[in-house]
Amino acid sequence: MAIRRRDFLSLAGTAAVAPALTRIARGAESAGVYDLQGFGNARILHITDTHAQLLPVYFREPSVNIGLGPMEGKPPHLVGRAFLERFGIKSDSADAYAFTSLEFEKSAVRFGKLGGFAHLKTLIDRLRNDAGRGRALLLDGGDLWQGTGLANTMQGADMVEAANLLGIEAMTGHWEFTYGEKALRANLERFKGEFLAQNVFLTEEAAFNDAQAFDPASRRVFKPAVIKELGGARIAVIGQAFPYVPIAHPKRFTPDWTFGIRDDELQKLVDRLRTTEKVDAILLLSHNGMDVDLKLASRVSGIDVILGGHTHDAVPEPIAVANAGGTTLVTNAGSSGKFLGVLDLDIRKGRVSDVRYRLLPVFSELLKPDPAMSALIEKLRQPQAAAYAEKIATADRLLYRRGNFGGTVDQVICEALSNEFGAEIALSPGFRWGNSILPGQPVTMEDVLSETAITYPETYAVSMTGRQIKDVLEDVCDNLFNTDPYYQQGGDMVRVGGLAYTCMPGEALGRRISDLKLANDRPLEAGKSYKVAGWASVNEQQGTPIWDVLAKHLASGKTADLRGGGITLKGVDDNPGFARQG
Repeated sequence: MAIRRRDFLSLAGTAAVAPALTRIARGAESAGVYDLQGFGNARILHITDTHAQLLPVYFREPSVNIGLGPMEGKPPHLVGRAFLERFGIKSDSADAYAFTSLEFEKSAVRFGKLGGFAHLKTLIDRLRNDAGRGRALLLDGGDLWQGTGLANTMQGADMVEAANLLGIEAMTGHWEFTYGEKALRANLERFKGEFLAQNVFLTEEAAFNDAQAFDPASRRVFKPAVIKELGGARIAVIGQAFPYVPIAHPKRFTPDWTFGIRDDELQKLVDRLRTTEKVDAILLLSHNGMDVDLKLASRVSGIDVILGGHTHDAVPEPIAVANAGGTTLVTNAGSSGKFLGVLDLDIRKGRVSDVRYRLLPVFSELLKPDPAMSALIEKLRQPQAAAYAEKIATADRLLYRRGNFGGTVDQVICEALSNEFGAEIALSPGFRWGNSILPGQPVTMEDVLSETAITYPETYAVSMTGRQIKDVLEDVCDNLFNTDPYYQQGGDMVRVGGLAYTCMPGEALGRRISDLKLANDRPLEAGKSYKVAGWASVNEQQGTPIWDVLAKHLASGKTADLRGGGITLKGVDDNPGFARQG
């Protein structure tokens, strides 16, 4: 699929591309799908949110990804058949399998797993070679070092080795920060590329105490941007780390640093790169999330393309956003190593004159694994291989996580927490990472860790009133459905066990959650206290790691009640981000 910037420039003020501009519908049943026609003089390759998945995976895309207000019916808030229609993808095709949840189980058997670093390297090397020497650049949008038991054990060091062999030349971060500053800096010492983050600064106290910073004068902790020479053009890449790290994760991991979107600082940096450094093109390597990037693109001028991540949205076409300086294209490249973004730039007379963009699913069965990367992965995994291969259970249905309100993986986690603590209610974070497991497949310890491997995994039980429980649900729901993207942090709704409720996403804060009932159909009483189990608290806890609790529960065989959910949605029946089937 080819996207040309001149097509966008004629659509002043638009935020989406008309479906007639491109058609995918290619079936992708042979390696010929990776034969891309040469174009321009600079090729940017982009991966993001791989979550340390060195091996190919099954990953079911969401059937619920609701957009409200101006984002209703627009990418990335399209699922199922609405997604296929918008992007011209043929149903029952390999692309339909890669980009949607439709017929997932049947298609997974037919088309196989996606991603894997050995397969990615084969594809990346091929596309680099096709572009020509000195004309290609590989970027990673963050969440590279976290998401598996191996990465958690090695604090991301395994992924640094894989990144170096893959040839990543610049990256930004999010979960990388949850290893703490010491481990982060140790990894960056070994990383051969650049770590970029224009929006991370020292606190006043840390600056006073001469804490380490890339630029003590401005208090910037990391290098904000890098300039690369490609095909005779000067291309600036700016890093934008996840802006809400100290809110979404324990503050103890980053006590000396402040984050934020900081679009004013970004505009100053863009202006300096244009006027002083005389760059020909500017790319923003972002971990904001796509809705945030779309708003930022309307407020900051001078950026040619935003290469986005965090929200795991696999969007086949760039979205054109008008701003005071012209037009910025916004992309988002999915997750789990499933996709590779290919941005070809035609740069002439000091500016980008034309663009072509493709988001390629990485079908592992169509790509021969790179021998060197395969050998590295085997070496890295060897010390833990036997433990990871331990079979704990057999999946009796599809296990998946992704979706605004829940998946079967989190239902099992909530069930495990309730059983472990004898709790009436269980809460589990709405993480968007975690692999899918097909019915009949063994569930191994490696699978368990792919759903739970974080640096603050402790489980706990607390007493909460009904009013406090409702307040938690309202707060997370506002984070998800606030119509101002700058108030969104990009996860999904907190998962619940032992509790049912009604949600009206389109209502205001405090009015979205109602009709809360316990599993026995008794109403949740505002003034009454309940025992609530959970994990991944931003407050330090002492408890059994969630992976041990989940493994114990799966091994017990007591996982029959997976229907759960107990969530009634109102006001979204016609929303293109809501599919009843898929």
